[in-house]
This record gives sequence, C-alpha cells and structure tokens, in this order.
Amino acid sequence: MSKVTVINHPLVQHKLALLRDVNTGNKAFRELLNELALLMCYEVTRNFPLTDIEIETPVQRGTFKVLANEKVAFVPVLRAGLGMVDGMMSIIPNAKVGHIGLYRNPDTLMPTSYYAKLPDDIGERETILIDPMLATGNSAAAAAQTVKELGAEKVRFVCLLAAPEGIAVMQELHPDVDIYVAWIDEKLNDHGYIVPGLGDAGDRLFGTK
Repeated sequence: MSKVTVINHPLVQHKLALLRDVNTGNKAFRELLNELALLMCYEVTRNFPLTDIEIETPVQRGTFKVLANEKVAFVPVLRAGLGMVDGMMSIIPNAKVGHIGLYRNPDTLMPTSYYAKLPDDIGERETILIDPMLATGNSAAAAAQTVKELGAEKVRFVCLLAAPEGIAVMQELHPDVDIYVAWIDEKLNDHGYIVPGLGDAGDRLFGTK
C-alpha cells in the first residue's frame, strides 16, 4: 500500500485556505498555487537518498551530503498541473519536465488521453507526477499508468486536494506510488468534484469556464 503524506505545515494550510476562496481572482490564484508548490516540494523530496562527497570549503576540506540522484522529472497533468511546475522548478532548477494530456468525460468521469511526452531518460529519474486535484482518481491513475509504460520506475504523486475516493483508487491501482497532498477533503459530489474543494483548478488558473 502506498503512503499518503498530508503536508499540514501552517503556511501550506494558510495559502490553501486563500486559494479555496471564491473571491480569489485568477492572478492571485496562480501566485498562490506557485507558492504552494514551492512549499510542498520540500516534503515531496524529503526522503530523496543522499550520498557523501568531499568538498573544499574556504576553511578546510570536508565530507558533505548531496543528492545521490540529481535526476528529477516533473510531469504535470495538463492543464492544471502546469500551475505547480514553476514553484517546484525554483527548488530543483535542473529537473526536466514531461507532460501528460488528459481530459475527463463529463458524463462517465473517465479520462481520455491525448498527449504524452517525457524525457528520454525517464527511467533514471525520480518522477514527480503533478495534478492539483485528486478527485475520482481515474485521471491520476491513468497518468501514473502512462508514465510507467513510458519507462518511469520511481513515481510520486503530488496534489493540493484529494477526496478519499480518489486516494482509494490510486492505492488500489498503484500501490507503489506515494501520494503527497496538502489536505484530504470530505467527499465527492454527484459531478465528481471535491467537496468543499476549490472548484475547477484549471479554470481558476487560466480564467476559463
């Protein structure tokens, strides 16, 4: 069973509350989403393995810790996942970025794939799959399956909000993919939206309906 980590840092919870507010405009929404991604990236990468190297400081030579694998790939699920990439890239600027294109059928709530492009060396990279909302879990599970089929071996999933139903689907279909979330909300409504949620993250990010 995959691990679920709720990132309940006070700054994360504060900014998430502002993000939920129906009166938060598109510009503020984008800025908050970027800031949240930056803050969450610390926790998502907390257990990255380290290795020792020798470094000459201005005072003396010593042995210090660095990442054992500096190869990281951020893979946002289009569209809304794009809003979290820049914040994470500000922490790990040498990461490569892939893209997974999915849209949800409004009647069946099942995902349809229309695009997938990953770094050629994805199998060597720590892969962080990004989508702000984990609602039914169908799109997240399909995205995880796609990156695995294209060679990703070490995959984590990061989102802002999750519904218990979505977490259950991800854990059943991808028990090897750990989930990092800012908060787990109450449930899904009849339209597959997270309650209380924050609405459609993509629409609020890009000013569409």
